[in-house]
Amino acid sequence: MEQTSLGSHRKISSGYIQGRHVSNHRISNHISGGCMELRWSHSICRLAREFGVGKSLWLMQGMFRANGGCGYVKKPEILMQKLHCDHEFDPTRIMPVKKTLKVKLYMGHGWSLDFSPTHFDMFSPPDFYSEVGIVGMPCDITKKKTKVIMDNWFPVWNEEFEFPLTVPEIALLQIQVKDRDPTGKDDFAGQTCLPVSELRSGFRSVPLYNEKGEQFKSVKLLMSFQFE
Repeated sequence: MEQTSLGSHRKISSGYIQGRHVSNHRISNHISGGCMELRWSHSICRLAREFGVGKSLWLMQGMFRANGGCGYVKKPEILMQKLHCDHEFDPTRIMPVKKTLKVKLYMGHGWSLDFSPTHFDMFSPPDFYSEVGIVGMPCDITKKKTKVIMDNWFPVWNEEFEFPLTVPEIALLQIQVKDRDPTGKDDFAGQTCLPVSELRSGFRSVPLYNEKGEQFKSVKLLMSFQFE
């Protein structure tokens, strides 16, 4: 087994390639996208020093929340198939839906405790909405949005979304709350990323995190999950 390492002033990547040469260009193409399964399929262990803030950090934290957050995540069986032309895992292949995840977002609370009254708007309460989506296989990737709840620190959405999944083993549920700003960029109000394989049916109080991946003291969402 040959070890291949990549280094730059921004990233350090180390991959263990199974008996074949993979060029730097090819590895870069696989790890530059947002699909965790493409990085996993080439056994890439990635250290990125710029992961201090941003969606790459959120996805990494979401993936490693699996298995009790111990730092070890077993590679799914679907990515362990033998390297034969007829059996090798192909992320571009169209596959049937294995299960459907139903997500209902009821409400959120805690912003009034963790933020100052003028953090989002100088003259009125925030206008919160949520983005709920799936990150994983290209055919599973999608994003949906709730309605905007105007002038309310305690938004109640009561909206349900369905996500058909072809490879739920590597799918991540990504949630982000924003404050709508009609005059500029919408303000960040919290995020979380959860491995679908770890979700269980029922009601859940879901804590949110800041842009650096640190958990807020009070901000949470009331949600429910169901599989079909």
